[in-house]
Amino acid sequence: MNSTIIAVPAIAFYLGSGLLIGLRLFGRLSGRIPPRAVGIALGFAGVLMHAVLLYQSVFTDSGLNLGFFNAASLVAWTVVLLLLTSSIGKPVENLGILLLPMAALTIVLELKYPSTRLLDPSSPWGLKTHVLISMLAYSLLTLASVQAVLLSIQDHHLRHRRPGGFVRALPPLQTMEALMFELIGVGFFLLSLSLLSGFMFLEDMFAQRLVHKTVLSILAWVVFGTLLWGRYRFGWRGRTAIMWTLSGFVVLMLAYFGSKAVIELILGNRPR
Repeated sequence: MNSTIIAVPAIAFYLGSGLLIGLRLFGRLSGRIPPRAVGIALGFAGVLMHAVLLYQSVFTDSGLNLGFFNAASLVAWTVVLLLLTSSIGKPVENLGILLLPMAALTIVLELKYPSTRLLDPSSPWGLKTHVLISMLAYSLLTLASVQAVLLSIQDHHLRHRRPGGFVRALPPLQTMEALMFELIGVGFFLLSLSLLSGFMFLEDMFAQRLVHKTVLSILAWVVFGTLLWGRYRFGWRGRTAIMWTLSGFVVLMLAYFGSKAVIELILGNRPR
């Protein structure tokens, strides 16, 4: 099936879902509020179409194609799926205002710049498990970072005594902060498993092609671990928690996508 035929409706569903969520958030001031379920349903429709597209591009006869833009699209799909699933029981759908358009963008980039970096079908199950856990860890910590951005905006408005606008429509500050730390806690646990499985199943985590990724991943693990310890020991919150969260996210994204960008897009190296 032609990838474009699948990609176009997936992009449309994502953008439509993000638009409805945005209208629901900002429309509370005018009294025009689209149904919450419609925005979430459109998002799930986009996730379904995106999944079909990923199945065609990532799962090949030669193995898993985890080239740069394919990997970015897969992470974006996982992030949106986790977001929409969580939004059924928790007020987190507002994160979709940023994440849904970003997911649509990854589809465009995946189609425009196809890349190949294969994980052989005969690869050990431990390596495949490591890749899966890593994707989930990155996805959850991405959600936490976007939550931190919204929390920062909300905190800024409240500190300057300007609680109006869309900030009024967000959940209470304590609820937003609690959700962020829940995401960080689960993401940190998965990141710990990712590092552990990497040391167990990869031949050399400090080989030349992996050393930057390994060092930065460990640094991100230290940052998030310090944040959780500071939260437990000293009750860190507000700007301190936001700063540590965003710092850890930047380091983690450099660990994975930064190293992939250098190897695949800049140096142009390909596995033999």
